[in-house]
Amino acid sequence: MSTPPFLALPPCARALRVVTARGEFAALRAEPAGAVRGSALLVPGFTGSKEDFIALLEPLAAAGYRVTAVDQRGQYETGGPDDPSAYTVAALGADVRALTAALLAEGGTGPLHLLGHSFGGQVVREAVLAEADADVPALPWASLTLMSTGPGAIDPAEAERTRLLISVLPTMGLEEIWRVMQQMEEGSGDRARRPSPEVARFLHHRWLANVPQALITTGGHLVAAPDRVDELAAVLAAGLPALVLSGERDYAWPVPEQTAMARRLGARRVVVADAGHSPNAERPAATAEALLALWG
Repeated sequence: MSTPPFLALPPCARALRVVTARGEFAALRAEPAGAVRGSALLVPGFTGSKEDFIALLEPLAAAGYRVTAVDQRGQYETGGPDDPSAYTVAALGADVRALTAALLAEGGTGPLHLLGHSFGGQVVREAVLAEADADVPALPWASLTLMSTGPGAIDPAEAERTRLLISVLPTMGLEEIWRVMQQMEEGSGDRARRPSPEVARFLHHRWLANVPQALITTGGHLVAAPDRVDELAAVLAAGLPALVLSGERDYAWPVPEQTAMARRLGARRVVVADAGHSPNAERPAATAEALLALWG
């Protein structure tokens, strides 16, 4: 899971709930101090939340962008039903489209840029494809960023761990699973990766707030996701700028696989030095610089 480097919101940001035609979504919103150059919708990945983007809020707002990071349905403070159909990629993509409509309806936000991290990248891909299939006059987004995501299913080793999680969720509670995960983390001996006590408490609280059915359904997608890159490339060719961004190492999708996806999409490619699966949290300054180069 992604680990935010800190939890204190910068002065430019606040927590809120975004009301859409598909319900309310918990969000963090950063506002620029001066003129608004544009806006952005940031969508987190599997077991993640809006806090994964907390370190990006201030630099993006300082550059003139109104940024909204959300919890997806079934995550942390958004919540959701115990219904598998609510968490299919098609349903979550429909949520992104509803969030997009709600943000654009606020007015005065300029062009809207869309970003998805990890599993969230496949959700925003679904949203873009569904919008294109709806035969709308124009797509509502000014750009698309796929961060630390891949063309299809996750790496086999990570898929095996995800299948194990899916198999135990129906019979084990989230607290019990958390204790097992912590024991595995302790056994790894990697103390450098351990978060501060405050962030560790947040990660525990966030994990317990997940809707188990959301984890089962979205995890099931990750281990068997279809490759829809060629479909997306056809949409991007109509004029939607795109960026494929990752760290220089990634446990979920191999970095060369992400580079090949960028070539297939005709997208810009940025590899953030000294970052892993979450460059948004691990190297936010370099990540913000890459995003601003695309948006500007």
